[in-house]
Amino acid sequence: MGTHRRIYERAYRTGNARWDTGITPPEVVELIEGPDALTPGRALDLGCGTGTNALYLRRHGWEAVGVDFSDLAIETARTKAVGVEGVRFVQGDVTRLADLGVDGPFDLVLDIGCFHSVPLRRRRAYVRGAARVAAPGATLAIFAWGPSWTRRSSWRTRRGEIDRRFGGSFEVAREIAGSEPPGAAWFVLRRR
Repeated sequence: MGTHRRIYERAYRTGNARWDTGITPPEVVELIEGPDALTPGRALDLGCGTGTNALYLRRHGWEAVGVDFSDLAIETARTKAVGVEGVRFVQGDVTRLADLGVDGPFDLVLDIGCFHSVPLRRRRAYVRGAARVAAPGATLAIFAWGPSWTRRSSWRTRRGEIDRRFGGSFEVAREIAGSEPPGAAWFVLRRR
């Protein structure tokens, strides 16, 4: 198990996974319930943690698949989903979706804080996988830390990186400045 994964496992084991709030962000609620709500279909939650958002999507008519590399998070998600049909949780690396048997097409790909923690050398594989499973016209919503929040430069995600990495397969429809943490942003993309 890599150092990165050990950090996440320890955080879940000790109850210190502060990113896993158990609350669906208002930006996601707006996408799903707002005046321009997406039509329910198939959704993929990358870095799903304990399943909060995949289960929220399921309650709103979506068939949902959540993927996370934390054994403990996926175990918790599966426990929360007992008796809920139309939601599935897969333990594994989000940059290796094909190896995990995660196939599209998905109408929504959701990433709340996963992409910015993917090692730089694996980000190309992440983009390829997301593009492979996203249906034409699908929405990809990414929440990422910005340059003012973290000292760890590899975790800073800027619009330029989103354009450069995703531009061949997706176009940015909107960028929404995040308020918490400062410098964070939502990038809403559409599959070409």
